[in-house]
Amino acid sequence: MEGRRYAGFSEPPRKRCCRQRLLLVLLGMLTTALWAGLLTLLLLWHWDTMRTLRQLEDSAARNVSQVSRDLHRYQSDQMAQKSQAAQLSRNMQELRARQKQMESQDSELSWNLDRLLADLSDTKSQSESWEGRGWGGGLSVIPEHRPLPAPQGLNQRRAASDSLEKLQEEVEKLRIQILVSKGSACNTCPEQWLHFQQKCYYFGKGAKRWVQARFTCSDLEGRLVSIHSQEEQDFLTKHANKRGSWIGLRDLDLEGEFIWMDGSPVGYSNWNPGEPNNQDQGEDCVMMRGSGKWNDASCRSQLDAWVCERLATCGPPAPSASGDLSEPAPPRGL
Repeated sequence: MEGRRYAGFSEPPRKRCCRQRLLLVLLGMLTTALWAGLLTLLLLWHWDTMRTLRQLEDSAARNVSQVSRDLHRYQSDQMAQKSQAAQLSRNMQELRARQKQMESQDSELSWNLDRLLADLSDTKSQSESWEGRGWGGGLSVIPEHRPLPAPQGLNQRRAASDSLEKLQEEVEKLRIQILVSKGSACNTCPEQWLHFQQKCYYFGKGAKRWVQARFTCSDLEGRLVSIHSQEEQDFLTKHANKRGSWIGLRDLDLEGEFIWMDGSPVGYSNWNPGEPNNQDQGEDCVMMRGSGKWNDASCRSQLDAWVCERLATCGPPAPSASGDLSEPAPPRGL
């Protein structure tokens, strides 16, 4: 009885064996799934790693190629800079040699100009001295308005004196250009003279006829002004007497052919409307109105003002802003 009682509570051996097999199968499937998942993860990690490595390799190859090109370019630039530096050095040496040659030529030219100016001054002084002994030292003015006719020989000497004066002025202008090119400031004027564009201007006051104004300017080592540009005209209009001033324009030699005191024909003009009209056949000298407009007038008329001009003188050159090149020798004063 006891054996039967226990037999009712125990499992059959076959059923227990099937359960164990099922557990083993489930455990194997679970293990296989875990290994499969782990293998999949390892494969994905390996694939991602390989892709990253390939990207790094490509990037490194590009960087190496770029660095190689940059290095090659840098070496080329460095060689070009060395070549340019060598060429610049040669150019600097040539420039210094040319500068020394130009300084020598400038010194020689300045010396020759000094000699020429001195010779012209001596010749002019001798001509004026002879003219003073032979013609009373000036022009006599008849009551009409023109100078008395002078002997032919004296006229020739006066023409020669005028030519010498023009040549002297041209030499002086050339000298000023040389000094300006060497750094001199050619803007020095006598007291009471105003500077404008390398010339000096004197605005005289007092009643004078044209001829008297002309000789007054000559006594001041100048001459009646010659106007050659609108800029110069604007400057004169700004400073001149508002009631009118004598200027250095006239047609005394040939009616209608106006000539400036510097011997040049009329290029720039600023005539008042209707002028010149040679009213009453006796207007051979030119005045400048307060507006700046020109008007031909009788040379016998008296105006309260006149304008003289002369070349400005030059001072020492300004200091050089760079010490690379040797400084030119300071020019001799005018």
